[in-house]
Amino acid sequence: MVTVRLTMLCATATPGSPGRVFGDGLPGKDGRSEAIAALPPYARALRAPSVRCARIAEALAVEAAPEDALRDLDYGAWEGRLLQDIAAEDPHGLSTWLRDPRAAPHGGESVARLCARTAAWLTALPAGPGRVLAITEAPVIRAALVHALAVPARAFWQLRVPPLSTVTLTLSEGHWTARLGRPAAPRRPSTAEEAVPVTALTLRAGRERLCLAARS
Repeated sequence: MVTVRLTMLCATATPGSPGRVFGDGLPGKDGRSEAIAALPPYARALRAPSVRCARIAEALAVEAAPEDALRDLDYGAWEGRLLQDIAAEDPHGLSTWLRDPRAAPHGGESVARLCARTAAWLTALPAGPGRVLAITEAPVIRAALVHALAVPARAFWQLRVPPLSTVTLTLSEGHWTARLGRPAAPRRPSTAEEAVPVTALTLRAGRERLCLAARS
């Protein structure tokens, strides 16, 4: 019996933006229109409190309640900075951050702490027959995959989550299953369960590590 079914929509800015910026930002026009075709059936909708996620929800005409637990990683002093600028000014700090999930050279939140708070949120999700839709940031989705697939936090950066892709996590009889992909057509709120046509991955806790990439 299914206890939890959660679809997470990645609201990260689309490729082609002029440089990657740490933290909140606006999705491009193409990204907002493309997201219209990436919505599965859902019974309840949540979103991260960022401006970006609010705009994506608005573009999708989704009444999503803000959920603080879905907030992006706190980048500290790197907030609003370009990735290439950080790489030039603090290459050691950036390298350490990418290698050590416990590191927080920016003074904000470490990857390990993000994974811990995301795991706590997933564990607290109430059971029910309807799907929960969560519009959130790529780091939060990576952290959710770390928990659901029981991989170590150091695998965080190996989990590629493309902009506007969806990840569906299903908890049934103690097993998590991950489905990655983009539904082909927009949907209205519903409690009906429909499978997303992508490869399903199921793991028991602690069995193995793996790298996931959503189908483009």
